[in-house]
Amino acid sequence: MNLHQKIALARHQMGLTQEELANQANVTARTIQRIESGESIPRKFTLKLIAAALHIPFDELNSMGEEIVVAPEPGAVSNQTEVSEDLSVKMASNEDKVNFLRLLCLSCFSYLLVPYVHFLIPSYLLRRRHEQDPAVLRFARNVIQNQVYWVIATVAAFLLTLGYNFMQAAYLKNQYPANYLLVFFLMYFINPFLILKSFTQINKRFLSE
Repeated sequence: MNLHQKIALARHQMGLTQEELANQANVTARTIQRIESGESIPRKFTLKLIAAALHIPFDELNSMGEEIVVAPEPGAVSNQTEVSEDLSVKMASNEDKVNFLRLLCLSCFSYLLVPYVHFLIPSYLLRRRHEQDPAVLRFARNVIQNQVYWVIATVAAFLLTLGYNFMQAAYLKNQYPANYLLVFFLMYFINPFLILKSFTQINKRFLSE
């Protein structure tokens, strides 16, 4: 069995799609498609990423099927080629992370349709991605936590308004009642600023690396 067949078999055994394997290996889905079809032979660096994502020792995967040999071109410097590939993989990986975090932030706007439980949507997206990068996990969890805190603050604001109006009715005959709609719109206009603040931090934190 050839290397590309072994990779496809291992992926199927783990129940992963090509896109999911690409995300976990920090490569593009097109790269996985070309490797599994036998269209291209992965370089050592790429194979190491795939082996780690499939939880297979690199030496074991490297010994499966054909030997991986990349013939050097005349005048080419192998180290320079490997560095160039590393940089391109890292750039593609960072771009993928940025796109995911943008989607995560934008999904928080679902509070306009399903308030108070909307944070379940970005939580589902994060769980479905199976992200391994600690920095991405930290950032995504912080975005979700901000939404949970917003829900708590909104509920607390309504409860305080209710308590204030109760005191007004009991002791001051409702001379200065608080407006629930004012509280509602105030809290609903605060949340977009929280979301957009996180959104604007994504490029700075992940594309500048």
